[in-house]
Amino acid sequence: MPKSRIRKKADFTPPPAAKQATAIKLTNRSWVAPVMLALFAIGLAWIVVFYVTDGSLPIKSLSNWNIVVGFGFIAGGFGVSTQWK
Repeated sequence: MPKSRIRKKADFTPPPAAKQATAIKLTNRSWVAPVMLALFAIGLAWIVVFYVTDGSLPIKSLSNWNIVVGFGFIAGGFGVSTQWK
């Protein structure tokens, strides 16, 4: 059986210097974790205070909307957590 021809690979030529990769600028995100945890804690505390005081605190005029406010803080914590790297 005859042998097949061996293919020669073309030599690698790097792309022109004008298209070099740019360095990624890393930003300081040390504020993310404390803000995220603070929002989680505020939201949880808001809901707990609402239930413990039978709806008279934190803001009586909001009545059951206090739960939405508490979950809003918690959702804000999750929103901030997307910035964490």
